[in-house]
Amino acid sequence: MTAKSSQPSNHLIHESSPYLLQHAHNPVYWYPWSEESLQKAKDEDKPIIVSIGYSACHWCHVMERECFEDEEVAELMNKHFINIKVDREERPDVDQIYMEAVQTMGLQGGWPLNVFLTPDQKPFYGGTYFPKQNWLQILNNVALAYEKQREQVVEAADKFAEGLQASETLRYNISASQPELYPASVQRELREVFRAFSERFDTEKGGLNKAPKFPMPSQWLFLLRYHFVTEDTEALNHALLTLDQIALGGIYDQIGGGFARYSVDAEWFAPHFEKMLYDNGQLLSLYSEAFSVTHSDLYRQVLTDTIAFVQRELTSPEGGFYSALDADSEGEEGKYYVWSYDELQQVLGDTTDMITDYFSATPEGNWENGNNILHLSQSEGEFVRKYELSLPDFSEVVNKAKQDLLERRLQRERPGLDDKIIAGWNGLMLRGLIDAYTALGEQSILDLAQQNAQFLKSKLIQTEGEGASISHTYAKGERKIDGFLDDYAFIADGLIALYQVNFDEQWLHLADQLVQYAIRHFYHQKEQFFFYTPASSELIARKKELFDNVIPASNSAMTRNLHKLGVLLEKSDYTELAQGMLSRMLPLVKQYPSDTTNWAVLATEMALPLAEVAIVGPDHQEVASELIQHYHPNKVVLATENESELPLLKERRAEDGQTTLYVCYDKTCQLPVHAVSDALDQLQRNLP
Repeated sequence: MTAKSSQPSNHLIHESSPYLLQHAHNPVYWYPWSEESLQKAKDEDKPIIVSIGYSACHWCHVMERECFEDEEVAELMNKHFINIKVDREERPDVDQIYMEAVQTMGLQGGWPLNVFLTPDQKPFYGGTYFPKQNWLQILNNVALAYEKQREQVVEAADKFAEGLQASETLRYNISASQPELYPASVQRELREVFRAFSERFDTEKGGLNKAPKFPMPSQWLFLLRYHFVTEDTEALNHALLTLDQIALGGIYDQIGGGFARYSVDAEWFAPHFEKMLYDNGQLLSLYSEAFSVTHSDLYRQVLTDTIAFVQRELTSPEGGFYSALDADSEGEEGKYYVWSYDELQQVLGDTTDMITDYFSATPEGNWENGNNILHLSQSEGEFVRKYELSLPDFSEVVNKAKQDLLERRLQRERPGLDDKIIAGWNGLMLRGLIDAYTALGEQSILDLAQQNAQFLKSKLIQTEGEGASISHTYAKGERKIDGFLDDYAFIADGLIALYQVNFDEQWLHLADQLVQYAIRHFYHQKEQFFFYTPASSELIARKKELFDNVIPASNSAMTRNLHKLGVLLEKSDYTELAQGMLSRMLPLVKQYPSDTTNWAVLATEMALPLAEVAIVGPDHQEVASELIQHYHPNKVVLATENESELPLLKERRAEDGQTTLYVCYDKTCQLPVHAVSDALDQLQRNLP
C-alpha cells in the first residue's frame, strides 16, 4: 500500500516500514517509537497512545479509514496524547509487552492493538479495533481520567507494569532443578504429551477442533516426529489428514501457490487472505518432511508451487525475502484471489465444466457477492477416477488452466507488498527451502537458499570477534533495529541446515557465532532461559518467550540449535544447556501441549540416540545427497572431500580412495561402509 498524499505528512514520513508509511499522511500527528517521542510525552506530561499493527492487517486498514483519517478524531488525539504508531513486525518487543498488558486487563488481544500508557511507558488501558464513535468516547474518557484521576491511573499503570516485569519461570512454576534426561524417560513423557494433545484433534477436517484455524506447522511436525519415535499410526494419520485438508482448502492458493495466514472457518475453506513469509517458510519445511515420509504427489505440487510463489512475489533483487502480501486490494479483502463464474468461463473456455468442478466453483458462487474461492474437495487421483480420465492427461489440463488463471490474475491490481526484510522470517524461509531441497533434490531450490544465505551474511549479520550480531530488519538499503532472539535462533537454524546439504563449513561456524552472541547478550544465567530482547533493551520489561504461537517460541528454537551444534561441534556446554532447558520445560509441555510443540519436537530428538553421519571422499556431495533423500530426522550429516577441522571429520578418512560413510553415536562409530544402503541399514538397526 502506498502512503496517502492528501494531508501534510507527520513524523512517519521518514520511516522505511510500509505500515508506518501508510499512516504518514494521516491528520493524526503520529510519531514512531523512539527516544524523541517518549521524551516528548514526559516533557508535555501527556499520556501516550501506542497503536500497533502491520501492513497486511485488514482491520488495521479499517480503523485507519474510520478513525485515523478523520479530522475530528485526529483533533482529540493530537490535543490530549502523544501518538505513536508501531509496526509489530518491526518492533515485536514493543508488541509483545503491550499485547500481554491488554490480555492481563481481561481483554482479548489482536490487531490493531491500541494501548494507553503513562509517559514512563506503563500501560493503564487498551483494546483492539474500535469504530469511530467508540474510539471518540474512549479518547474523551481517558483524557478526562488522566486529568482528574491521575493518582488512580498511575496506580493501575504501576500494577500492570509490575505484572509485566514478573519472571516467567516463577509465574509458571518452572523448577530450578534439572532432572537428567534419558531416552526411555523422554519417550514416556512424549506419550503423555501426545495423549493430551490428541484430545483436541478435529478427526474429520484435521487440525484442532475449533475455528478459526491457523496452520501451526510445529504441531504437525511434532506428530511426524512422534510417529518416527513411537510408530504411533494415530499421530501420523492425523498429521497427514491435516496436511491434506490444508492443501485442498482455500487457505492454500490453488492457482499461485503459497498459504494464507489462517482460515476463518473449521474447514480450511475461507482464508484471511494475507500471505506471510513466516507461514510459508515453516509450511515448506512441514510439507517437505511429510513428502519424505509419503512421496505424495499432492505434497510435491504444494512444494513446487509455493517455491514458485516465493520466487515470483517475495524475493528481492538482492536475495532477501519480503515480509508479506496484504489481504486487501482495491479496498476489498480477498478481491485479488476470488473469481466470478463468468470470468472463469472467459479464461477456461471448453474446459470450464471440468475445471470449475475440480476447483468447486459454481455459477452462484461459494463465497461472498457471488464469487468463488477455489478449493478442492478431492485429490487429482480421485477426480480422474470420477471422470474416467488418465492422470497424465488430466494433470496437463489442470496445469494449463492454472497457468491461464494465474496470467489473468496477474493483470488485476495486486495486494500491497510489505517489502521490509525481517531477519528471523528469512531464517524460517531459508530452512524451508533447504528442507524442500532435501525432499525434492532440485538444484534450483538450493541455489535460491544459498543466495538468501549470502544476502543475510552481507546485509544483516555483523561479525564481532568470536560472535556475530544481527540487525532485525533491512529496508531500502538500510538495516535497522538490533536483532531479537528469534532472529538469532531462526537464522542459526537455517545455517545449520544449509551446512548439512552443501558442506561449506563457513555456515556452520557462522551459526555458532550467532549462538555465542545470543548466549552473551540474551541468556539469563539465574533462570537459565533466554530473554527475547538483548541486554541493551530500554523497554519497561524483558520477556522470555517460552510458548509457541504461529511462530515457534524463540527459546525452543535456540535450544534445538544448541542441541545440534553441541553434536556437530562437540561442544558439551551446548549439549548440557539444551538438556537442562528441555528438562525444566517438560512439565509445562505436558500441561500445555498445543502451545509447546516445538519443545516437544526437541524432545523427540532427544528420545532416541542422535545419529552422526560423517562422509569422507571424492563423491561426498553425491553420496550425501542420496542419503538425505531417505527419511531419518534424528541425524546430523557432516561431509568433506579429504580434510576438515570439525571434530567428527578430523580423524575420518576415505578408505581405499572410495567415499566412505561413518555412522556414529555419541562419538562412537560403527564399521565404515561405502554404500548408502549399508549406512541406512546401520541407522535402522539403532532405532527401537
